[in-house]
Amino acid sequence: MTATGAEPRQEGSLLLDDQLCFALYAASRAVTARYRPLLDELGLTYPQYLVMLVLWERDAGYAVSVRDLGTALQLESSTLSPLLKRLEAHDLIRRERRPEDERSVAIRLTETGVRLRERAHAVPVAIGDAMGLTREQDAMAKQLLRLLTANVSED
Repeated sequence: MTATGAEPRQEGSLLLDDQLCFALYAASRAVTARYRPLLDELGLTYPQYLVMLVLWERDAGYAVSVRDLGTALQLESSTLSPLLKRLEAHDLIRRERRPEDERSVAIRLTETGVRLRERAHAVPVAIGDAMGLTREQDAMAKQLLRLLTANVSED
């Protein structure tokens, strides 16, 4: 049964409630909206938070190439560059050209960026609580979404 109480249709249905894409869109908007007040306290937007997650995942002294960052986040460098500029303007990261390849830019956390990590630990806890999923449901949802992403990606 759909959210409106109607029986779901199968192939070729044009009912909004039958569209997986709409369920994904609505869930994504709801989750991102739940992140907003938490990230406002950190001075980050959601895309900036994702960049910081990748950097925090690495050793604080380790530089990550823009290419590797884009791969991890599935973003083009043209989308990533403005995010990185804003993070640098807030003294959270430092962009530097790699001496061995001037065309390659490395991203490194600043001390301010490293310290922000401690304050960010509350975010996944609050979001997990808001989602209300069991660990098994959380794992299943991630597995299905990763499978979906892999299946529809054109790579």
